[in-house]
Amino acid sequence: MTVESAVWERARAVADAVLYEGYLLYPYRATSSKNQVRWQFGVLGPPGAADAGLGEEDHLAADFLVHGTTALRVAVRFLHLQNRRAERLDEFGGHRPVPELVTPSGTWLTWDEAVETEVWFGPIDLTASASWSQPIAAAPCIEVEVLDGGRLVRERHGVHGVVEFDVHAGTGDVERVTLTVRNTGAPPTDRQDAIERSLIGAHVLVEALDGGFVSLLEPPDDLPGAAEAVAECRQHRCFPVLAGPAGFDRLLLISPIILYDHPEIAEQSSGALYDSTEIDEILTLRVMAMTEEEKAQARATDSRAARIIDQCDGMSAEAMLDLHGVWWDPLAERSVRPDTDAVLVDGVRVACGSRVRLRPSRRADAQDMFVSGRIARVTAVHEDFDGATHVAVVMDDDPGTEVHEWYGRHLYFSPEEIEPLNS
Repeated sequence: MTVESAVWERARAVADAVLYEGYLLYPYRATSSKNQVRWQFGVLGPPGAADAGLGEEDHLAADFLVHGTTALRVAVRFLHLQNRRAERLDEFGGHRPVPELVTPSGTWLTWDEAVETEVWFGPIDLTASASWSQPIAAAPCIEVEVLDGGRLVRERHGVHGVVEFDVHAGTGDVERVTLTVRNTGAPPTDRQDAIERSLIGAHVLVEALDGGFVSLLEPPDDLPGAAEAVAECRQHRCFPVLAGPAGFDRLLLISPIILYDHPEIAEQSSGALYDSTEIDEILTLRVMAMTEEEKAQARATDSRAARIIDQCDGMSAEAMLDLHGVWWDPLAERSVRPDTDAVLVDGVRVACGSRVRLRPSRRADAQDMFVSGRIARVTAVHEDFDGATHVAVVMDDDPGTEVHEWYGRHLYFSPEEIEPLNS
């Protein structure tokens, strides 16, 4: 029995976010230095590219666990680089390459685009053989789009790879499977050749046709051998997590970005922004603040960039408010009051309005070093789902304190990391 389409679409939405992460970064213009060095996640370069300093390693590999599973379906997904060359019609009826082509219908730059590639395999019978492999191929292609006064020539080079499975002896009621995706093309001649023949944003979706997968993050206690088998799993440049809704175990996403089990796109997110290391709201506001000339430059790079500009320009006030975040609803849980709750620290009651000195001990990031010893004001006391207490603060000497407090951007510390002050 195959997975229902709604579950697949949910998993595919997350997979698409992985596929396009870093594809095009704010401010979405070709002149931006960070858009001149792209494709940062899941790049499988041709053999020898990494050793020659021309690209990235040629493979990713993941161990995952199955229980009661005899057959799998697999989708290997990646972006295939496509060079878009702008050419202007000359006085002799020929065409010559130009960095920018201006036409009545729009402006186009010479630019590297990408084409989604998805290759399916299976059903793969895990009982028939201990190992299995199949080739992956994306054919070379040249397409010409004629415009008024010129043309766009889109060219893709051939990409070749292989997907391999190895089934290992089981531990208890589970079996360990190793999946490897490898670029098998010819060694690259230079950096451009390497990226043109790379699998970009490579990741894998795996479906169990029976049985299911075992979470590597939270192996079930009632499945014999699961914890021991998890300890034997090894990963290289990727990590497998359960996909689909919570409680569902028949879909696996093997991603170059480490995720949690059952990842999902926030319902407030109205469209892809590709720069997902940022927050949708901040990116949208930044796009809205771009000049018309800057927006035109962004539209000239890529049709996906144009959609981002149009999406942000057309966003309603209600949609923008949704992006501001999902906040605690005091009507939904009357027993939780972060603004009045308190915690005892060295026998002193600490609550909203208390002044404390920060003594960070976990060193979660460099910011902890910068605020060590400084005075802060408590804005709320929170308790998470695991029962741990977190104290939200704003800095006394930060000129942006009022903005941070209005916006709900606080620093968080455990009670052991704060020292109550008398005044």
